[in-house]
Amino acid sequence: MARSYEMTVIVRRVDPARIKAVQEAAESCWDFDDWFPLADEDGQQASGYGSLCGGEQEHEFAKRLAREIWTANGGYCEVEVRALCVDELPYESYSFDEDDFEQLTTQTPTATDDSPRTGEP
Repeated sequence: MARSYEMTVIVRRVDPARIKAVQEAAESCWDFDDWFPLADEDGQQASGYGSLCGGEQEHEFAKRLAREIWTANGGYCEVEVRALCVDELPYESYSFDEDDFEQLTTQTPTATDDSPRTGEP
């Protein structure tokens, strides 16, 4: 079963003459969006959404991506891969019934109206 991920790759200390090749190598492994410079650092990062298929695990993908980047760079550079599985992210759910409708549409909003009700079933 394919699992959906947001992958982020961060590269530092890349040979400036090979940065485009490094970006293309990373993009050959994953559908990364635009690349952005890191604030106050010599590096770049990109993120993108996709799926790991064929039984590949996150750590296997990260190793494969690092090898491709190092090959394109012609040697070592720092590579960090962040894998966020988006299949089952935690979330909050809010439901409103007719009583809520009446209350929320007839009263003037206040700062406390944005707080969840506590102690109510």
